[in-house]
Amino acid sequence: MRPGMSALAADFDGYILDLWGVLHDGVRAFPLALDCLTRLRAAGKRILILSNAPRRASDVAGRCTEMGLTPDTYDLLMSSGEDAWRHLEQRPDDWYRALGPGCYHLGPERDLSMRDGLDYRFVDDLSEADFILLTGALGQADTRETYTAFLESALALDLPMVCANPDYVVIRGGAAEICAGTIALAYEEMGGIVRYHGKPHAGIYRTCLGLFEGIPPERILAVGDSVRTDVVGAQAMGLQAVFVVSGIHEEKLMNAETGAVDKDRLAALYRAEGGAPLAALTEFRW
Repeated sequence: MRPGMSALAADFDGYILDLWGVLHDGVRAFPLALDCLTRLRAAGKRILILSNAPRRASDVAGRCTEMGLTPDTYDLLMSSGEDAWRHLEQRPDDWYRALGPGCYHLGPERDLSMRDGLDYRFVDDLSEADFILLTGALGQADTRETYTAFLESALALDLPMVCANPDYVVIRGGAAEICAGTIALAYEEMGGIVRYHGKPHAGIYRTCLGLFEGIPPERILAVGDSVRTDVVGAQAMGLQAVFVVSGIHEEKLMNAETGAVDKDRLAALYRAEGGAPLAALTEFRW
């Protein structure tokens, strides 16, 4: 375990930072994370926030500001929702060009802006849809099983799915909630076809690396609280990664008696998820 980013800062010029669990908890920005961002930027580092939020980047930035993560604390922001929206709008490949005009959007009301500016017919009946845009669960207490009947109906209609958030779970104010990735995985396991946007998939990293003009990949560090998405995704693109323990895995990794990270559990997590980060931090701090 490293004490903080100060031990690594000199080795990297660009940073790809996860948002939820690293910089905020869905309710407020972490004070120590804000301090670390200030110090990194003062040292001339380029900061890109990469979120698996299923919303447009401008919406994510606005919500960040509300939580205290203001635009002066970072340089760039990209979201999985932005990447999905751009693909739906631009249709850059055969898979997207083959989608029909009828879209069934499965997601909460806060994600409705994902529809803005898209030339599709948004329908309320699956039988009228050509594909599904999945941005998230409808209720905070929903489980994977909540969507079994819906997914069975979608599969019977052979509907492809666009998943705008590959995350399985998020911690909102201390409570776990399933994300779009959990529902999409269930659909895949049934035999459904899913196109993912966001970490750990390579497309989102290619977009981000193109924004680090003049900084080679070996000088870019990814930081996140999910081994599956943040660590494995970055390493697949040849980037170094740092794992933040105080996120979605915290409850599994902390020893209740000592209050410290259990190193055996940490090693087991790395083996299970197939990731080997450069370092682990208890939290994102200087």
